[in-house]
Order: sequence, then C-alpha cells, then structure tokens
Amino acid sequence: MNLKDIGEFGFIKRISRGCLIRPQSVIKAIGDDAAAFIPAPGEAILVTTDLLVERIHFLRDATSGFNLGYKALSVNLSDIAAMGGTAREAFISIAVPENCSIDFLEDLYKGMKRLAAEFDVNLLGGDTTRSKADLVINISVLGSAFEKEILYRNTAQHSDIICSTGFLGDSRAGLYLIINNIEANSNELKPLLDAHVIPKPYLREGRFLARQGGVHAVIDVSDGLSSDIGHIAEQSNVGIRLYSEKIPVSDNLEKFCAGFDFDPVEYALAGGEDYTLLCTISPDKVDHIAANYLKRFRNPLYQIGEITDSGKMELVLSDGQIRSFTPSGWDHFKYE
Repeated sequence: MNLKDIGEFGFIKRISRGCLIRPQSVIKAIGDDAAAFIPAPGEAILVTTDLLVERIHFLRDATSGFNLGYKALSVNLSDIAAMGGTAREAFISIAVPENCSIDFLEDLYKGMKRLAAEFDVNLLGGDTTRSKADLVINISVLGSAFEKEILYRNTAQHSDIICSTGFLGDSRAGLYLIINNIEANSNELKPLLDAHVIPKPYLREGRFLARQGGVHAVIDVSDGLSSDIGHIAEQSNVGIRLYSEKIPVSDNLEKFCAGFDFDPVEYALAGGEDYTLLCTISPDKVDHIAANYLKRFRNPLYQIGEITDSGKMELVLSDGQIRSFTPSGWDHFKYE
C-alpha cells in the first residue's frame, strides 16, 4: 500500500497516535492549521531545522524506516544539545515518492516517536506532499534554555581545554560499511553501523555542560572533528591544537582501521555525523567538570586539545611533531 491509496489525511490519521508525549504545555496538537503550545516560562526559544534528502543523506534501500526516522529526529535534537537547551516540540514535513510504501512511512514515524518519547519531545505536526523521485524529510525542532545558559560557537577563550563527549570516527566507518555493502556481522562492526544509522543525541550532556561555570564554546560533530572544531576557531578567532593520542577512538574503530589499512586518527578527523559534543572549558575548571561528568554519565569527558592564540589549526603527533591540518569533513556542495 502506498500513500496514494489512503491520501494525505488518511496518512495523518494513521501516524498521529503517539505523537503527543508531553501534553501539559500543548493547547492544540496535530489536526488544525497550526499547533499551539505555551513556551517554558522565563526561557529563550531555540529553533533548528534539518533537511534530509534521499541519495544525498541516506540510501532508502540500505536502511529501515525506523532507523531513518530515529536518525532524522536525532540530528535535530543534537543541534539543541549543542546550544545547551531542552528539546520541546518537533514538526515533520515529508515529500514522498510513489514507490515509498505506507509500511516504510509508518516505520519512519515509529523511529521518531521512540526517540521523542525518550526525551519528552512532542511531534506537533508538519506537512506531507508528493515527490517526483526521492524521499525528502525536513524536521524543525523547538527547544528552550535560560538565556544565560545558552552555549555558542564563538565564545572559546585562549587556553581553554577542548573536550569531546564521545568517540569520533565511528559513524564514518558505519557509512563505509553501507556504501561498500559490507555486512555488519560481528561485535566489532555492528556498533560502527549503529553509530551511523541510529546516532545518539547528547541532550542530557548538553544541559549538564550549560549549567557548569567555565564551559565556553560548544558545537556538535556533524561535519567531522576537523571541520567542526574549525568552526569554533573561525567564529571565536582563536587557534586550535589537538593531540593525536588523545583523540577518542573506539576499540571497534581501531580494529576496523587495522583491517582496511586506514589511519584511525585521520579517520576521526575527517569523519562526520558522530554527533558528539565538542566543548571548550576553562583550564582551572576542566578537571572538576570532567569528574562530575564521569560521575553523572558513567562516561569520560575526553580532553583532546587546547585553544591557542596562534590562529593556526595544529595537530601534535605521537612523536611530538606538530603539523597543520585543515577542515576535511563533510561539505554538501563538494561531494557527489
């Protein structure tokens, strides 16, 4: 069964159940010309949107509807996380080609609903239309944060310690498996595939960082470590020094790179869609914050480098040599 068999409004009726996760602040959800809700009192509104296009951002025949829906919402929640906010409401618009089945679309919404329920995010509507060829998904998420707690990219300070909330490069390895039709049939490869198809949004970690005095700049790793730390450097007008031995690379990625003769550090630098958070923290606060982070989340806050006043992007190798690096992650208009 395809969308043309039940029509737009029939489809809306089928997927609207389970979209209202947190009804207390909602006046009107799905079913009218617009949704209506009451913003969190005393907080600023955060708005983000992401567009996912088939054959550019995903291969429909290489993923499940559930995983695609989960990831589509996750990448938006990650933007709210990078601002230190709480995700509140989401709006989903899709353009559907004729060959996309109702089962796939319902599975897509199941993935979004699963993640939305985990973080108390309401799915309050959107739009549905027809596409000539590819599936297109656009999601907008509204979040909130107290104005003094909002985190930005342009606030890094000299001598800050650069930290990552998780491993880097795993998602790129998962994409490699998909593109090259390599089955993730081992305990080492399955987590790499999962890192790409069902990435974790670090929302709780972002809220934790926002509440800590001494956390300055934050960005999520969507385009790759080298590109995203480059955004902080450019917007804060600072230099970057990373240490190759401190870049967090998982054991699974180490084994993957050994098997395919890749350099894991280079893989992490040029990866993308890890959706970890990069943050810069005052050197006199970083150990205290890292200790509390470990206690709260049972995972380390990896210290991978420092902010400098050189204006350069530098990587310190294991033998002590220093070489410059340039952004080498994802750019939508440079890849085909």
